[in-house]
Amino acid sequence: MSLFKTDFPGLHLLHRGKVRDIYKVGECLLIVATDRLSAFDVVLPTPILDKGRILTQMSLFWFEKLKDIVDNHLVQADVSLFPEELKSFSKFLEGRSMLVKKAKPLPVECIVRGYIAGSAWKDYLRAGSVCGIRLPEGMLESQQLPDAIFTPSTKADLASHDENISFEQVRKLLGKDLSEKVRDISIRLYKTAADYAIGKGVIIADTKFEFGISSGKLILIDEVLTPDSSRFWPVEDYRPGSSQPSFDKQFVRDYLEAISWNKEPPGPEIPPDIAEKTHQRYLEALRRLTET
Repeated sequence: MSLFKTDFPGLHLLHRGKVRDIYKVGECLLIVATDRLSAFDVVLPTPILDKGRILTQMSLFWFEKLKDIVDNHLVQADVSLFPEELKSFSKFLEGRSMLVKKAKPLPVECIVRGYIAGSAWKDYLRAGSVCGIRLPEGMLESQQLPDAIFTPSTKADLASHDENISFEQVRKLLGKDLSEKVRDISIRLYKTAADYAIGKGVIIADTKFEFGISSGKLILIDEVLTPDSSRFWPVEDYRPGSSQPSFDKQFVRDYLEAISWNKEPPGPEIPPDIAEKTHQRYLEALRRLTET
């Protein structure tokens, strides 16, 4: 059974995002990953079965694997150890929730790209550059970049669209030291994860990290290296020169492009076969990346 939206009587709902519902619980936040799917920054009306559990389990895997590079916001993910006030909601929380530290989110999305795809490919075709970074001439769609690049974007509100920005704009928002720190950590996180994933048969083409400040310290927050925040391509099918088969929501994006939706709310219903194939792709990403 899918979980599209939570409503926990007696708990203080702080925010309902595109995918996650966030509650205040004591000195922590409770983040619940629902099965909502957003595409082009619009929440679609069709849930993807178990998507929230897949995202949560994958984030937990990466939080553990990458913790030596940067601290993260995780406090507890074992529902049996959650505070008493959450016990009656356990069946909704199991496998899809985390108690995390409170943090002040930075106002940028920290995107790292190792391959040229999506909006970066469109920017390259138009200008030969991405976020002010000049790229070699004659690149193919989905081609690997000479080195991973940091291509930040603004954070869009619900029903608004993220916009790519230059590193100079990030400096104006965060200051020189913090902007350079998040850039360098983001690239290091990406390279570490990409090197690991390639051995599991997965190309991480690009990904998005979010950071916050907690008790004066920079930490990794939200989700990390999931099919919602990354492009995952199967190594065995990789052929530069076009869009790639994927283990992420690009499958849904391609469907939405094909029906000529204007990318404005409300989003269209997703056919059952598209929803199920998306579910299977998310599961395959989890299996490949986390199975020993």
